[in-house]
Amino acid sequence: MLLIRCPHCEMERPEIEFRYAGEAHIVRPPDPAAVSDEAWADYLYMRANPKGLHAERWRHIHGCGRFFNAVRHTVTDKILKTYKAGEPKPDLGAFATSADR
Repeated sequence: MLLIRCPHCEMERPEIEFRYAGEAHIVRPPDPAAVSDEAWADYLYMRANPKGLHAERWRHIHGCGRFFNAVRHTVTDKILKTYKAGEPKPDLGAFATSADR
């Protein structure tokens, strides 16, 4: 079973307490009415799907209920870091060597 650390509760909990909420750090256009249909569709639907390190949003639904971000390796499923929503995206290159273990 995968253990995920909630940065708000500051505890590692089983994965069944959490829900995946998509790619992290997606910025909403400041004026949606001013963007083209193509740009709006890109914002709504286009997401990175890397093989390797990825910044994701998660929600601790059976705990504090809050959203947070995680750096996860999509091949090994290992979560290398969790951090509160609103904090800057970490440099994924810094995790490259530890993700390969």
